[in-house]
Amino acid sequence: MRASLIQIAVDEGESVETRRRRVASLIREQAGADLVVLPELWTTGAFAYEEFGREAEPLDGPTYEAMAKAASDAGVWLHAGSIPERDPEGPLYNTSLVFSPSGELAAAYRKIHRFGFDKGEAVLMGAGRDLVTVRLPETTVGVATCYDLRFPELFRGLVDAGAETFVIPAGWPERRRSHWTLLAQARAVENQAFVLACGTAGTHARVPQAGHSIVVDPWGEVLAEAGPGEQVLTVEFDPGRVAVTRDQFPALKDRVLGVEPPLR
Repeated sequence: MRASLIQIAVDEGESVETRRRRVASLIREQAGADLVVLPELWTTGAFAYEEFGREAEPLDGPTYEAMAKAASDAGVWLHAGSIPERDPEGPLYNTSLVFSPSGELAAAYRKIHRFGFDKGEAVLMGAGRDLVTVRLPETTVGVATCYDLRFPELFRGLVDAGAETFVIPAGWPERRRSHWTLLAQARAVENQAFVLACGTAGTHARVPQAGHSIVVDPWGEVLAEAGPGEQVLTVEFDPGRVAVTRDQFPALKDRVLGVEPPLR
């Protein structure tokens, strides 16, 4: 399976429409990949809180349309990162969109864990409630977003739902880059799954971004890692290694807490 993680910089001098066109062009250049992944909130910047309300759009808005067409043009599965979604009957959400190679919406995930400690995203956006998985021909993908990476119980839930590969778009800050790498490897090891984590480059609202998008195998080995700048990280991996790893080292079968029926 071939995956391309598009680690873009959100240039504050670039309009959202210009960025959509640029990103769509980058997606089309990945024709031949099985899966393409974008970062979190790439239309606004993950820390540009004042832009969330101004740039929020309905689920089927202009970013949806542009990404659906790009996925179809390239013939790829596309995790289109996330956008600030405006629900006409509720708050804003940090919502990820996944498209099939025909351009159909395969899944939408509203970020469950909001970052900010009672400010920023944590107060400007509503919390999602539903775990989301997507069945690709090669693997079942579990969807999570940025700050979700710090909450292992979410990933256990995705494993229970059949996930073999975690795809995690993010706008992770440079000052905590060591946590980004550590947590990506931890989620891979403890769940015996692949992790594809796509971050952003550059600076968003005066917050330097970590970059360093990363792909980790079920043993925690780093298969590929980007640098700090804008780039496309492409990697080939064998999703069948998940089943082999779980069979060779069946640690998940020894789970006691958090499984049904509860321990008595």
